[in-house]
Amino acid sequence: MTIREFASVFDAAGFSLYVVGGAVRDWLLGIQNDDYDFTTDATPEEVINLFRKVIPTGIKHGTVTVLFRGSQYEVTTFRTDGEYHDHRHPDQVYFVRNLEEDLKRRDFTINALAANASTGEIIDMHNGIGDLRLRIVRAIGDPLERFSEDALRILRACRFVTKLNFTIEPQTYAAMQSLAPMLSHISGERIRDELLKILCSRNPLRGLQLMENRGILSIVLPELASGNGVGQRGFHEHDVLTHNLLACQSAAELDAPMVVRTAALLHDIGKPNVRKESEDGIYTFHRHELESERQAGRILGRLKFSNDERDQILNLIRNHMFHYTSDWSDGAVRRFVARVGTDAIENLFLLRLADQKAIAGTCDYETLRELSERIEKIRRDGDALSVKDLAIDGRNLMAIGVPPGPKMGVILGQLLETVMDDPKQNTKEQLELIASKLFEKLN
Repeated sequence: MTIREFASVFDAAGFSLYVVGGAVRDWLLGIQNDDYDFTTDATPEEVINLFRKVIPTGIKHGTVTVLFRGSQYEVTTFRTDGEYHDHRHPDQVYFVRNLEEDLKRRDFTINALAANASTGEIIDMHNGIGDLRLRIVRAIGDPLERFSEDALRILRACRFVTKLNFTIEPQTYAAMQSLAPMLSHISGERIRDELLKILCSRNPLRGLQLMENRGILSIVLPELASGNGVGQRGFHEHDVLTHNLLACQSAAELDAPMVVRTAALLHDIGKPNVRKESEDGIYTFHRHELESERQAGRILGRLKFSNDERDQILNLIRNHMFHYTSDWSDGAVRRFVARVGTDAIENLFLLRLADQKAIAGTCDYETLRELSERIEKIRRDGDALSVKDLAIDGRNLMAIGVPPGPKMGVILGQLLETVMDDPKQNTKEQLELIASKLFEKLN
């Protein structure tokens, strides 16, 4: 009802308002989508005059955000685009009063559907409904022209195939490969946003394989693509690239969060650089997790991931090769938790399960369950896992004569090692005694 009330303000002023794009597409497909984009024949200035609170979020391109009855509505004026010299943004936009002109500038037929916000009437000028029935992603007009205007549309096509389980119309499919190199002009942020929508779908493998088949992967993630054809043997029947893609898919099937899915996609990308073949034909990938971490760090920086996301993903990649066995001492478990971080344990276990499933099709839940139970006991007991968990700190050490500086850091590290092996040692009196002896040895 609020949308109709919102539209009534435009109607009363002699303007029209339409819901356009993904919300209409998804409504026709029976998919929940509460992200509404509106388009109107009113200019941005005319929209601003209709409402009390309007934010000029993208007024240069005709977009304002209207605050109406507790909701925010993004409204864009009907427009046509000028030339795209940077393959990203039109050099200039021209406001028009014609919905048909606005819809034909859009990327795909299934996204060029509009619904009258007052009456609900569906406007389909490019047979988008027909393509929805055929489950096809088809560029509007000449696909070479559409992708030349904004090369990110190539990745968007992969995303819609992934999300909707559609196929791509042949001419659109061919144009994607022909113009894939233009993606090198696209900013890291825009590529990241589309890539994450693929990774966070239910079936990222479909979109990632499409990216590989059309030469897109080698443009946006060349480090990942370099694993194509790099055999592994041993327990692995797939090459490095396929294994990474399958691990990402397995993470999705485990309903893992974005950082785990991204780590799964990149966890073995360092293998091609460290692969060595022995005389008996066995491949080794010594410390590949560190090389994978290094390359992943470069990718995450290029794609402008946040520092927190970057740290989480790299931590998972760096530690994904742990090999727990029942004979681990309690101290070894504590050191494992301290190295990984308590907040990252659950995600690391999800990455391990995704890795296993990509290799063998099954997951070893029992081993991880045992390790999880041991970690939970350590948490309940409140065992020290970092220097800040010790019963003494730098001030206590200064009180017994240890000056600030490198020696104090060494002593605190040794005290932590002591209490990881024997938590009962974590008392102020005992640690001060041990610290005094260590200080004497250091002098």
